[in-house]
Amino acid sequence: MTLSQILTPSIEKAVQALFDIAIDKVEFQTTRKEFEGDITMVIFPLLKVIKSNPVELGNKIGNYLVENVAEVSRFNVVSGFLNIVISDEYYLNSFNLIKDDAKFGFVTPNPEDKAVMVEYSSPNTNKPLHLGHVRNNLLGYSVAEIIKASGKRVYKTQIINDRGIHICKSMLAWQKFGNGVTPESTGLKGDKLVGNYYVAFDKAYKVEIAQLMSEGKTEEEAKKQAPIILEAQEMLLKWEAGDKEVIALWTKMNQWVYDGFAITYKNLGVDFDCFYYESNTYLLGKNVVQVGLEKGVFEKDPDGSVWIDLTDEGLDRKIVLRSDGTAVYMTQDIGTAIQRVKDYPEIGGMVYTVGNEQDYHFKVLFLILKKLGFDWSENLYHLSYGMVDLPSGKMKSREGTVVDADDLMQEMTDTAQKIAEDLGKLDSYSAEEKTKLYNTIGLGALKYYILKVDPKKRILFNPEESVDFAGNTGPFIQYTYARIQSIIRKANFDFSNESGMVELHAKEKELLKQLELFPEVIQNAAQNHSPALLANFVYDLVREYNSFYQAVPILGSEVEVEKIFRVQLSKKVADTIAASFSLLGISVPERM
Repeated sequence: MTLSQILTPSIEKAVQALFDIAIDKVEFQTTRKEFEGDITMVIFPLLKVIKSNPVELGNKIGNYLVENVAEVSRFNVVSGFLNIVISDEYYLNSFNLIKDDAKFGFVTPNPEDKAVMVEYSSPNTNKPLHLGHVRNNLLGYSVAEIIKASGKRVYKTQIINDRGIHICKSMLAWQKFGNGVTPESTGLKGDKLVGNYYVAFDKAYKVEIAQLMSEGKTEEEAKKQAPIILEAQEMLLKWEAGDKEVIALWTKMNQWVYDGFAITYKNLGVDFDCFYYESNTYLLGKNVVQVGLEKGVFEKDPDGSVWIDLTDEGLDRKIVLRSDGTAVYMTQDIGTAIQRVKDYPEIGGMVYTVGNEQDYHFKVLFLILKKLGFDWSENLYHLSYGMVDLPSGKMKSREGTVVDADDLMQEMTDTAQKIAEDLGKLDSYSAEEKTKLYNTIGLGALKYYILKVDPKKRILFNPEESVDFAGNTGPFIQYTYARIQSIIRKANFDFSNESGMVELHAKEKELLKQLELFPEVIQNAAQNHSPALLANFVYDLVREYNSFYQAVPILGSEVEVEKIFRVQLSKKVADTIAASFSLLGISVPERM
C-alpha cells in the first residue's frame, strides 16, 4: 500500500471524530524540499465544509494522526498544507517486506483476465529496418513487457507488408541487374541485398523518366510511361494472378529479407509471439463490409463504392470498398483485427505501435470496429510516436539515405568503445569481455535515449550525447548498477538477514521513498503506454542512490546493523535498476 492509501482512511476518521463530518476524498502532494515531511495533505478543500482557518485545522488533524496512527511520528503545518513525517519503523518494515522479493513491483497475470496484443515493427520486405523502425520496435517491445509486468497476458505481433508494387520494384531490379547474386554469394544480409535493388530500381526509373522528358513528355507522362514502372506493374498483376515464376521469386527474395530481419531483431533484443503477413490478410475485411451494409453502418454510392459517414463524430466520409470491389488499407485493417481475435479468443484489447502520421487512420479504424459492435473495440489503443531525426537530416529509402538499423547499432557499439577506452578503466578485461561490454553500453545508450522521451514527442537523436557517462543516460545508470555490484563483491560479511532497527539517515529515507514507488510506476507506465515514465523513475532512483552513496559510509560504517542495512539497500536498488531496465529491453553490466 502507498502512503496515501494508508493515510486516507485515518484522515477521514480524524475529520469524522473532530468535526462530525464525512469526507470521501483526501488530496495529497509531495512535500516541498524546503520543508520537513514525507507526504503533504492539502488542507484547503476541507475549508469548504469546515469553518476554521487552515493552520488550526491542520494542527488538529496532525495531532490526531500522531496520537492514533503508528506510521506518523510528527508533523508541521505551513499555511494550508499539513506536512506529515513518517516513522523510520514504517520504512524499515516496508523495506524488509520487499528486500528479498525477486518479483518486487511485478504482478502475476490472472489467467481469467483478457490478454492484450501489442503490434510493432511491421516492416516492408523491400528494404532493411532503419532508425524509424528502431524507435517503433523499442517502444512496442517495452510497452508489451511493461503491460505484462502490470499483470496482463501479452501477445507480441507484427504484420509484415510483403506485397505490392514496392516489393515488385526490388524483384524486377534484381532480375535485371542482379546477375543471380544471393546473400551467400555477396556476404550481405538478405534485407540489405534486397534493399540495394530497391535503390537500383529508383535510379533506373529516374534515368528513364529523364529520357522520356528529353523526348517531349511531361514529367507526369514520363513517370507513367517509363518502361521499368510498366514492367513492375505487370509483375504485380502476375503476382496477384498466382504466376508460378513470380511467386517463386517473391518467396525466395522475401525469405532473404526475413532471415536478415531475424538477425536485426536478435541484435536489437526484441521478439514476437506471432506473425501476420499482408499477402494473407489483404483480402480480409471484404466480407465484413457486407455485414456492415446490412447493419446500416456502411452506405453504397451509385458507382458501387462503399463508404462510412463519420461526419457526426467530427471526422469525414471514409471509403472501405472501391467501385471495382477492391479493398483499401482500412478494409484490410478491419479484417485483420477481427481475425486476430478469432485466432486468439482470449484477447480483450490491442495496442498498435505506429507513427503519428497515422493518427487519423486509427481514429477511423477504432470507430468503425465500435460501430460494427465488437466489444473489444473499447480497448484498442494507438501507440502514436513522433519521428526520429539525426543531426544530418531526414532519411529517404528510395535514395538509399536511410540510417540502417544494423549500422546504427554498430555505430553505438563503436562509440561506446571509443569513450570507454578514453576513460581507460578496462585494462583487466579480456577482448571478449570488452566486446560484450561495448555492446551492452552502446545498445543501452541507444535504447534509453529513445525510451526516456515521451512517445508522442519527436526526437533528435545524437549518438555521442547518448553515450555520455553523466546525466540522464543509459550508461550513467548502468555505471551505478556496476558500482553497486562492486560494493556487494567487497562485502565480506553475511548481509542476508534482517539488519534490525536503525536510525535512518535523511538520504536513506529519500532513497527508500523512491524505491517504494516502483510498483506504482509500472502500473502508471502500463496504463499510459509510456516507457518514459519507467525510464525517468530509474534515473531518479539512481540519482537518489548516488546522493546516498556520497553522504553516508556503506562498507565503512562502524555500526554493524547500519553496514548490513546499507548493503541490503544498495542491493535492492541494483535489483530494481536491473528489473526496470529489463522492461526497457536494456542489459546491465556486472563490471564497468
